[in-house]
Amino acid sequence: MNLAALPPDFFKKEKVMKEKVLNKYSNGFLMMIIWILLYLAAIPVLVYGGSKGEGLGITLMIVAIFWLCVGWVPFLGLKVLGPQEALVLTLFGKYVGTLKDAGFYWVNPFCVGVNPAAKTRLGQSGDVEGGKSKAAVMVSGFSGHTQQVELVSKKISLKIMTLSNAKQKVNDVLGNPVEIGVAVMWRVVDTAQAVFTVDNYKEYLSLQSDAAVRNIVKLYPYDIAQNVDTTGDGIADDGSLRGSTETVAKRIREEIQSKVSEAGIEILDARITDLAYAPEIAASMLQRQQASALIDARKMIVDGAVGMVEMALEKLSEDGVVNLDEERKAAMVSNLLVVLCGNHDAQPVVNSGSLY
Repeated sequence: MNLAALPPDFFKKEKVMKEKVLNKYSNGFLMMIIWILLYLAAIPVLVYGGSKGEGLGITLMIVAIFWLCVGWVPFLGLKVLGPQEALVLTLFGKYVGTLKDAGFYWVNPFCVGVNPAAKTRLGQSGDVEGGKSKAAVMVSGFSGHTQQVELVSKKISLKIMTLSNAKQKVNDVLGNPVEIGVAVMWRVVDTAQAVFTVDNYKEYLSLQSDAAVRNIVKLYPYDIAQNVDTTGDGIADDGSLRGSTETVAKRIREEIQSKVSEAGIEILDARITDLAYAPEIAASMLQRQQASALIDARKMIVDGAVGMVEMALEKLSEDGVVNLDEERKAAMVSNLLVVLCGNHDAQPVVNSGSLY
């Protein structure tokens, strides 16, 4: 085989598993009654065959004994699904279909439910210990020891789930370490892709969420910074993690969705739940913010004081209250600025003499 003659994307083509919903198996009650009647009918057939003797009687006895031994197998095909639950079925390794609607079903008893993420426990809703999706039984071994065996349901929840991974320490665009936590609302929309496309769709979603947070956070500064482009258009803007949480969360959601679409998962929303400087620089950044706030406050006070002094001089000059030369104006300006910009109450000094 000439590999050079193959198209460039030959090895990139993958068979995408599409979901096949089974809608014709919702007759669980009828099939259960039929199998119960057949199982119970084997008892009188066995008695009749024993009383009949040779020939037909022996044949009926063999059939009745065989059915009493294996008649419980069809009951394994009874499946019960609640609202917003699904069950992916395979028969000897081949995908058969998915039961999605709530109801009582009967399927091939040799069909097996598949859910590779059934035992996965993440920091999200639906994965808490002691939930209704799993149970435990006590099994006694040959040595007499009793062991607790966990029975995990293979059903896949179609409800909206909330994934809340641990907080991450990420460097922002300026290199400052930031701790951020994100809650992701998601649900399974294609059970076949979720089960067969990736090894474990819950772990896959968790890892992609962490990666998306790192990819987006490193594009933004924690607070507004000069000459920083957060949109990629080459123009500096005022985007920041603290001031643009809605935009950042939207970009994180879009980033996660682009990675998990092939796994049959839909990302409904993403929200930033925790955002703070890392502890090693939190104190320094707090001092920086305090200094910046103090400078802004002083600037506002000085601007207001200068305006008040200018207004006072103009008012005195217009009303002709007093004629001040340049030296007296300079002294008055100095005194007013000290009074208006000082942190303490002014202490008036009465001058009864001449200025000179």
